[in-house]
Amino acid sequence: MFNWLANRRRKKLKEAPFPALWEDIIRRNVAHYCLLEDDEQYHLRALIQVFIAEKHWEGAGGLELTDEIRVTISAQACLLLLGLIHNYYRNVESIIVYPSTVIPPQRRPGFFENTLAPVPPGQPIIGQAFLQGPVIIIWDAALSGGRHPELGHNVIYHEFAHKMDMLDGTADGTPPLRDRAEYRDWVATCSREFLRLKQDTQKGRKSFLDAYGATSEAEFFAVATEQFFDQPGSMIEHAPDLYRVLKEYYRQDPYERIHRNN
Repeated sequence: MFNWLANRRRKKLKEAPFPALWEDIIRRNVAHYCLLEDDEQYHLRALIQVFIAEKHWEGAGGLELTDEIRVTISAQACLLLLGLIHNYYRNVESIIVYPSTVIPPQRRPGFFENTLAPVPPGQPIIGQAFLQGPVIIIWDAALSGGRHPELGHNVIYHEFAHKMDMLDGTADGTPPLRDRAEYRDWVATCSREFLRLKQDTQKGRKSFLDAYGATSEAEFFAVATEQFFDQPGSMIEHAPDLYRVLKEYYRQDPYERIHRNN
């Protein structure tokens, strides 16, 4: 009964006219949108309508939420879903948006926690995804990433890749895949590239991937997702197998999409 009601509600949302103002926002703030084929743009608009309606949106740090904020964030998050069988990020209920970089409050030790060293202070963040909690997004970073894919950094792709990774209950850099063959290929390829990035980072060598991806397998997948969509040519040049497994996972080919429009 719940699925029937949800599907009925979603069908009505997708059939409603897409506001012209929203399309203007996407064209202005999400560079990838203009690279999509007409049917892909139609599909993305339908995803946005459901996504915006189903998620709880909250402005923080004095930020007043607007259609521009919701639509810009939703378009980038839903771009990742374009080729996937999905349930609109079922593990995302709330999206909290701050105007600019924030430093979270210092964590307090638990009552029974025995700490021998001081708890480190909070570090500045531009986004955060929690296993059983909200996604935190910094608006100015989200806007910059959407408008300037050539920079290769996109907080929306990064944090929502984490939520994809977490769909199986853990953040380990491996989202739910289709079959054993895809898992074997994924693990072999991503493990090899993750270790290469760790070695490059430890030795101070510059990599085509952001060094933050060497932090963990989960961060590697999120960083690789940013690179895959925003700088696919660089990934094909330096790690063609990594591009291949991400292309097979997302069922999208950003490199072909970019060069088709040049």
